[in-house]
Parts: sequence; C-alpha cells; structure tokens
Amino acid sequence: MEKLATWLCVAGTGVIASCTSAPPQAPQAQQAQPAPNLAAAPVLSKLSNPWDMAFLPDGTMYFTEKCKGLSVRQPSGTVNRLLGMKDSQGYATLASDLFCDGQAGMNGVAVDPGFASNRYVYVYSTSSMASPSTNRVIRFTVSPDGTRLSDRKDIVADIPYKAAKSNHPFGDSGAHNGGRLRFGPSDGFLYVTTGDNHNGEVPQSPTRIGGKVLRIDREGKAAPGNNAPSGFDPRVYTYGHRNPQGIAFRPGTNQPFTIENGPWHTDEVTALVPGGNAGWDPRANVNGRGDCPDRYCGYSPNQMGALPNKERAAFMPMTDLKTYPNAMKPAWTNEGMSQGMSSGTFLNGKQWKGWDGKMVVSYMGIGIHGTPVGNRLDVLDISPDGMTARRTIMSLPMPAGRFRSAVQGPDGNLYVATDEGEIYRMTPS
Repeated sequence: MEKLATWLCVAGTGVIASCTSAPPQAPQAQQAQPAPNLAAAPVLSKLSNPWDMAFLPDGTMYFTEKCKGLSVRQPSGTVNRLLGMKDSQGYATLASDLFCDGQAGMNGVAVDPGFASNRYVYVYSTSSMASPSTNRVIRFTVSPDGTRLSDRKDIVADIPYKAAKSNHPFGDSGAHNGGRLRFGPSDGFLYVTTGDNHNGEVPQSPTRIGGKVLRIDREGKAAPGNNAPSGFDPRVYTYGHRNPQGIAFRPGTNQPFTIENGPWHTDEVTALVPGGNAGWDPRANVNGRGDCPDRYCGYSPNQMGALPNKERAAFMPMTDLKTYPNAMKPAWTNEGMSQGMSSGTFLNGKQWKGWDGKMVVSYMGIGIHGTPVGNRLDVLDISPDGMTARRTIMSLPMPAGRFRSAVQGPDGNLYVATDEGEIYRMTPS
C-alpha cells in the first residue's frame, strides 16, 4: 500500500490529498508565478495616430503615423522624420503617391533581421501609383546616420485597397485594410497581414491577396514552405481572414498567431499552419445565404437588428467550421464579442514573472449593440496546442486608450501605441 501511495503522489492523480515522502527523482511542484507590477511612462507624445513600431537591438525605434509617415526615435531620444506621405511636412523624403483614407494609410513597419549589413526597413502603405490604388509593401535603405531613406523598392504592389464607399451602411472606403508586418524570428521571412476590404469574394479567392497572411522574402517573392493550396498565389501562407491587424510569434516554438477583428462578434486569436484556411467567407448567395448589401454578408446580422452575439455568430461565423471543417480553430474568441482587437506580442523574459511566454493583445475599443467598449490590454495564456486560452485583463498604470500596437522592445519592456497620440513604455517591476 505504501508503494501504491507513493506512485499516486508522483503521478499527480489527485487520489491522495498529500504526500509525506517521495522518491528522490520526483520533480518538485512549481509554484505559480504572480503577475508583475507595472509602471508606465510616455516615450513619445502628441503624435498623429501612431500605428506601429519596430526596434533595432540598441533601442532605436521606427514608428509610423497613419496619416503622416515613417519616423525613427534614436536611443538618445532624437526623432528623425524619414518618409512623409502626401501633404505631410517636415520629412526628409516625401512620397506623393502614399496617402491616408479611413483605416488605410501608413500602417505596419518592420526592420530587416540583417539590418546591420543591409540597413533595410519596410512599410505597408496605401499608394495611388497604380489605378486602382493598392496597398504596398515598400523597402527602403536607411542612411548610415539614420536621417534619410533611399532606394525605394515596392516588393509587393498588388494588395487590394477599398477605394470607394459601398452600398451597405458600414461601407467606408479604406476599410478592413490589414497592414501588420513582422519578420519570423526563426525563418527570417516577412509576414504580411491583409484585410478583406469589405469584398465578399476576396478572403477565399486563390488569386486576390486580400484577407490573407503572406510570407515572402526581402524581394517580395514567395517563401518556400508556404504550402498554398493548388491554384493559389504562392505568396499566400494562410487565407480566409477578415481583417487581421496583428501577428506574433510564440517564444520557443516560433509558431505565428494572428490577432483579428471580428464581425461585431468574436474577435479571434488563431495559431497559423502553412496553407491553412481561417474560415471567413462573407460571400452572398453561398453557404445557404441569400443576397446581402453590396454582396458582402459580413454585417448582415446587425442589419437585421440588434441580435445577441450568439445569434450573430450563428448567422455569420468568423470561423465557419460547418462549411470549412478543417479550418484553423481560434484559441481565443473574446467571449463572443468584437471590440477592435488590433495587435499583439508575446512577452518573453523572467522579468514578466507569471506572464512570461504569454501573449498581450490590444483593443481599439469598438462597442456596438450592447457590446461594451474595450479600451484595454489582455494577457492570454494560450495552451500548448494553440486551441484554448485563458484571459487576464491587465490593470493599466496609465490612462486607457484606443490601443493600436503592442511590441516588446529589446530592453524587455512592453511598448504600446494609442490613437490618442502616445507611445508608452510599460516596465514590469
């Protein structure tokens, strides 16, 4: 009986309430780590809709302002305005084809993993260079003193952009624009998130690269191993997305996760697999639906009235597992609500205590038809298989805002940007 009790203790079955002894090789139980205490301080203020940030190892921070352009903050605190959009002033370089409209403008920014040798920086921006206008991923070379850009190369020029207001009540131009850029930490390829532009045909289309995650090299060519289905553009890594505005990579496995706006229900965080379908299909007259305004059914439940979240989700699921049973299942659905989930990053380092290895997601605070406004940051403990998550709402040490971007800096601190014009440094203590 003594041997049986010892075995039950080591196995952790819960049959025996306590154990007075254990064999020498038994692992010690790990005590749950507490959440860190947080302090926050503004790094930059009075910006115009800061949208994204990217860091060099020395703390140099490139950041975008959606309707102005790209700038860089040096470790000394000096800010150099590098690339201005149409009608911007005070920038070293102007690009008159780049413009701002609704959600579209200068969105994501990324620095090349080989920056020390090639000095490449990338932005995602809306451009009028082609007709119709498109979103582009543009590569520049930064001067040795960090004050100017040169050698523009548009490595992706055909990401769709919504140019005109559509015929449904929620059809503003520039909508569902995607726009996050991140380099994979292990493969060195650039991941690009694109939105569906309120176009029902786009997410499941094999050739139109809206509603997708692209995975490309620094020249814009398809990365090997994307596993895009037959007939698809080979740059496609995953498809069937609505408006993914965030992508982050889990420490240890480096698996990518998207952070995605829901259709007034069900914001989603999803573990990606090469060639995977995220299951969003808002087309009219398919999957048992009738016609919809402008042939886009993404808002139809709301046009029918203020339905509860569950009824909306049943009518227009964010991840349609009935139609696409092999679709990638989300780890987190924001308890069935859509509150403008926008960006995310995984925290990494012992200074984060119980949050080490967990994801922070940001919200822009959309709330409609009884959905509470969600200006906040969540900490998600995502299961190892990426199928479930537990949420902790972060207690903020600064005023809440429309959180647009969340990035862990090379100093180990969390940096967040708000539409109110602030970039904060959040420090665990």
